[in-house]
Amino acid sequence: MDKTIEIRKWRYATKKFDATKKVSKNQLEILLEATRLSASSYGLQPYHLYVISNQEIKERLKSFSWGQSQITDSSHLIVFANATDFDGDLVDSYLRNVARTREIPEEGLKGYGDFMKSKLLELPSETKGNWTARQVYLAFGNAMQAAAELKIDTCPIEGFEPEKYNEVLGLDEKKQNAAVVLAIGYRSETDETQHYTKVRKSKEELFTHL
Repeated sequence: MDKTIEIRKWRYATKKFDATKKVSKNQLEILLEATRLSASSYGLQPYHLYVISNQEIKERLKSFSWGQSQITDSSHLIVFANATDFDGDLVDSYLRNVARTREIPEEGLKGYGDFMKSKLLELPSETKGNWTARQVYLAFGNAMQAAAELKIDTCPIEGFEPEKYNEVLGLDEKKQNAAVVLAIGYRSETDETQHYTKVRKSKEELFTHL
């Protein structure tokens, strides 16, 4: 079987983690670097990741996550928070980074910066928040697949109270919102769902070739 397909068949939404097994510092750094390299619209990455290993914080968040054991039994909890609003500094800071990284004059990027601002800054606040949340999911999906390549188990979690997460992590004052959560670690041998056959739409149902 092709390795690309094999990895994706191995991955599943882990329902029960082995709380005694922790992701090593080196493996975590690789996973986070792979996530950092994710694509985003214009390259702006309008989000922030909170990597939580503190058990006390995880216990607090569990009470706002429908009591799901993955929150506390995972090695780490990664909260993907999107920017709820932004101004021209989002673009300006990106262009400074481009100039610094590629060693080119920042003045030469002004036209591109003005173009991005013309498309983004006049959007209604709600639309801005929806757009940044979509960028989060690009990084989120990439993180799950990178984890699978590293044989790190994951569970994507949307079943939580964002406003409570925001409160615990102090996100409101940072103009951020907890969009989605990824629990990472290693599956418990007693998690029966790891043996379930994946159920997906057939190729005929899912794909249209034109």
